[in-house]
Amino acid sequence: MEHFYWGNSVSSMQTEGGYNEGGKSKSVYDIRPATDKVSDWHFANDNYHHFDEDLDLMQDLGMTMYRFSVSWSRVIKDGDGEINKEGLAFYDKLVEGCLKRNIQPMICLYHFDMPLHLAEKYDGFLSKDTAEAFIRYGKVIVDHFKDRVKYWITFNEQNLYSQPDTFRIAGVMSDRHSVKDLYQIAHNIMYCHAAIANYIHNTTDCKIGGMLAYSEVYPATCKPSDILLTHKYEEFIDNNLLDVFAYGQYSAEVLHYRKYNHINVEIADEEMQQINACRSDFLAFSYYQSSCLDSTKIPVGCIPNYYMNYGHLHNPYLRENEWHWAIDPEGFRDALTKIYLRYHIPVFPIENGIGLRENWDGKHIIQDNERIKYMRAHIQAMEEAIDEDGIDVLGYLGWGLIDILSSSGDMNKRYGVVYVNRTNHDLRDMKRIPKKSYEWLKQVIHSNGQEL
Repeated sequence: MEHFYWGNSVSSMQTEGGYNEGGKSKSVYDIRPATDKVSDWHFANDNYHHFDEDLDLMQDLGMTMYRFSVSWSRVIKDGDGEINKEGLAFYDKLVEGCLKRNIQPMICLYHFDMPLHLAEKYDGFLSKDTAEAFIRYGKVIVDHFKDRVKYWITFNEQNLYSQPDTFRIAGVMSDRHSVKDLYQIAHNIMYCHAAIANYIHNTTDCKIGGMLAYSEVYPATCKPSDILLTHKYEEFIDNNLLDVFAYGQYSAEVLHYRKYNHINVEIADEEMQQINACRSDFLAFSYYQSSCLDSTKIPVGCIPNYYMNYGHLHNPYLRENEWHWAIDPEGFRDALTKIYLRYHIPVFPIENGIGLRENWDGKHIIQDNERIKYMRAHIQAMEEAIDEDGIDVLGYLGWGLIDILSSSGDMNKRYGVVYVNRTNHDLRDMKRIPKKSYEWLKQVIHSNGQEL
């Protein structure tokens, strides 16, 4: 695996902290309160003050790529105001810290942390105004970093904007949650992605790809309806976006479905021109788990985007973690293979990992053997896809390998090979403590995946 990237992925709100420092304006996460089960988002793992220490750990592990997201509200006041130079300066220091350690930075422009002002005024990405503000913001970041950052993605897990959770992650504050609204958001997001991807290709020598949250979905049985609806779900949730990333065209099936069901999305000619011109240098995705689809549980008339709300079924043949996420390395191999063989564009898994409940006693190393088993099996499956299936894979980035808040804000669900000494409600000293998996992963990376 020559020129293969090994690294770490994070998001700004789950990592940075510094919520009221450096001229940052508010995002929607800044107003979410702590509960008895989750933390607030004000401090995260305090990477805002600990980034040099964290980069030293990545360098020691041998990592060659760090994918982080830029906080839109940190660099642009209220999302559509003036540039905050102090915010840009923070990311300058982060990028320079990567480069001096021979770590290639990858920037993600949006990871769910909508500027609060745009959520309250425009309902986030439901509005064309927010879309245009995002494109302006994206061009500012590209222009500022294009000489140093050569790998880009626009939206983390973009196919989530085609699923029920879109209204939360797109910054919709009102109760506008109709099917038309869902499809409008998905289109507005794709227009934004295409506009930035085209801008990068037209003005820089950088590489950009689209990104999905890829969850392998199996038919629950061999019933033809289970198989048919599983294929339909994959077309609407995955292939519809991949077709744009690769060819600049929405899925013919999805277009027909919208027309047949009178789902009237507002689409300007300029937006379709940007989408038609869209291409990708790689196809990125996150992969954590797989699941099954039972067609008998899906109501008549349910749109394909909502199938998993009703038809989701746990796989009785797979082990799960505490949060019922199925462990399926063969599904990871299948995802790599399906995407590459359909589009013949290099694939890049940029999030993978397992959440485990862990506590440090202040003395002994955390024995996270289940994490080692999980990562070993998934890296092995990836290597089989490369060696046996001929798949072009650019690298492997683990998720949150220095402990961060989970996507729900729960510090009890940890993904890292490095423990961060805080709980949901006690910040403690934020000390970084390598776990057993740290030395194992260091061996894997330094051997370029040969020693598992």
